[in-house]
Amino acid sequence: SCLREPPRHRAPPRRSPPDLSAGSAAAMSLTESTEGSALSVSETTGPNGATDEVKSQAELEAEEARRAKNRAKKAAQKARQKAKKAEEAKENDEAENGVSEEGGPGGNASARQKKGGKGSKQTDPPTIPVSKLYPHGQFPVGEEQDYTINNDNLWRRTSEEKREQERLEADLYNDVRQASEVHRQVRKYIQKVAKPGVLMTEMCEKLENSVRQLIEERGLDAGIAFPTGCSLNWVAAHWTPNGGDKTVLQYDDVMKLDFGTQIGGRIIDSAFTVAFNPKYDPLLEAVKEATNTGIREAGIDVRLGDIGAAIQEVMESHEVELDGKTFQVKSIRNLNGHSIGPYQIHAGKSVPIVKGGEQTKMEEGEFFAIETFGSTGKGYVREDLECSHYMKNFNVGHVHLRLPRAKQLLNVIDRNFGTLAFCRRYLDRIGETKYLMALKNLCDVGIVQPYPPLCDVKGSYVAQYEHTIYLRPTCKEVLSRGDDY
Repeated sequence: SCLREPPRHRAPPRRSPPDLSAGSAAAMSLTESTEGSALSVSETTGPNGATDEVKSQAELEAEEARRAKNRAKKAAQKARQKAKKAEEAKENDEAENGVSEEGGPGGNASARQKKGGKGSKQTDPPTIPVSKLYPHGQFPVGEEQDYTINNDNLWRRTSEEKREQERLEADLYNDVRQASEVHRQVRKYIQKVAKPGVLMTEMCEKLENSVRQLIEERGLDAGIAFPTGCSLNWVAAHWTPNGGDKTVLQYDDVMKLDFGTQIGGRIIDSAFTVAFNPKYDPLLEAVKEATNTGIREAGIDVRLGDIGAAIQEVMESHEVELDGKTFQVKSIRNLNGHSIGPYQIHAGKSVPIVKGGEQTKMEEGEFFAIETFGSTGKGYVREDLECSHYMKNFNVGHVHLRLPRAKQLLNVIDRNFGTLAFCRRYLDRIGETKYLMALKNLCDVGIVQPYPPLCDVKGSYVAQYEHTIYLRPTCKEVLSRGDDY
C-alpha cells in the first residue's frame, strides 16, 4: 500500500568520557582557596547516566566573587559591633573616673548622666527618679577639698585608718550624694521655670513635685526636707506662699530660692539667688564669693568665729550701685550657717557670718550648711509678715493638750513631717482644713515652733548662697556643689 515505513530511532552516538584532569585540578584548587566551600563541579545524572560538563571558568570566578563579598560584609558588621561595645565601655569607664570631678566647678552634666550607663539621660522636665539614672547605685561625689595647711590636717588624705573609716560609711555617703543629685537636677529645671510673670505658688509646687518624683518620696524615709523658701527683695528668709497667695515674680525682684532634700533624715540644704536685672550682679557675686570663702575656711578643729571673720571680710569688700546710689554689701549679723543632724535642720552649732562669733570648733563627721546673706540695707533682720514655716521642736517631751483638734493635728504632724519643717501649703495638700487654731495652740504650748519671715529694712535687697558640706575623715566634701554655683 501507500503507507511509509515509520522512522527508526537511532541511538545517540556514544560519547567518550570527558577528560576531567583539567577540571579536577581546577576543582581542587578552588576547594583549597574557599576552605570548605561546596565542590565547584556539579555532577548531575542525566537520563542516560552521563555527567554534565564542568562549569566554565567565568562562572567559577563569579561565584567566588559573590562569596568573597558576603565574607567582607560579615567581617565589617562584626567590626562595627566590636567598635560600638568598645565605645560604650570607654564611656562607662570615663564616667566612673570622672564622677568626683563632675561635682566641682569644672564638672560636666553629661558625665554625671553616664555614670548610670546607657539610657540614663534625664527628661525635661525631669520625671525619671535619680536612682533609675544610676542603676549601679553609686551617685556622683561632690567637690572634694583638702583641709587647709593651717589645720595641720593634710595627713588625713593618706591615712589608711581614715580611708577605712570612709569605706565603713559608704552607705551614708551614697545617701547624701543621691539627695544632692536630686537637688542639682531639680534646681536646674526650676531655673527655667523661675521667670518674670510666674505665680510664686505655681513655681513652688512644680519644684516640690519634682523633688518628690526624683527622690521617690517615701514618707519620712525620703522626700522634701523643708518648705521651699522663695523670699523676695528685703525679705531674707523663711517666706513661702500660703494657700491662695497671688504673688507674681517680677523682673526687678531678687529672689532667694532655698529648698532641701533628705534621705534617711540626712538633709541637703542649699540655696541660690535669682535676679533678672543685671544691676544686681555685683550683689550676687559678693555673696557667692563670701559663701565659697566660708567653705574654704571650714574644717576639722576650725573655730566657728574664725570662719565668720573671713566671710565678713570678703562680703564687705564689695559694693553695688543701684539707681545711681552706691551701697556697701553688708553681712546680716543675726543670720548664720548651722550644723545639720539626722532629721534636724539646726543641730546646735551656728556658723556666724560676721567676726566675734563663738569659739566652738567644727568636728570630724559633722554636716554643716555654710550660708551667707549680703544686704544693701542695715544688715540686721527682724520677724515680719504672715508666718508660713513651722517645725516641731526636736527635744520636746510630753505636753498635755486640752484641745482634741490640737491632738489630732499633732498626730498628723508626727506622721507626715516628724521633726522636719513644714508649711501651711503642706497641710492643705494632705487634706487638713480649719487647723489654724489647733496649730496656734501647738505653738503656744511649745510643741511646734513658728518661723516667721525674716526681713531687713524695706526697700533693701538681700542675696543668699548656701551649700551643705561634710567633714569626712580624709577631706571635706561640698555635697551640693554643681555646675551652676
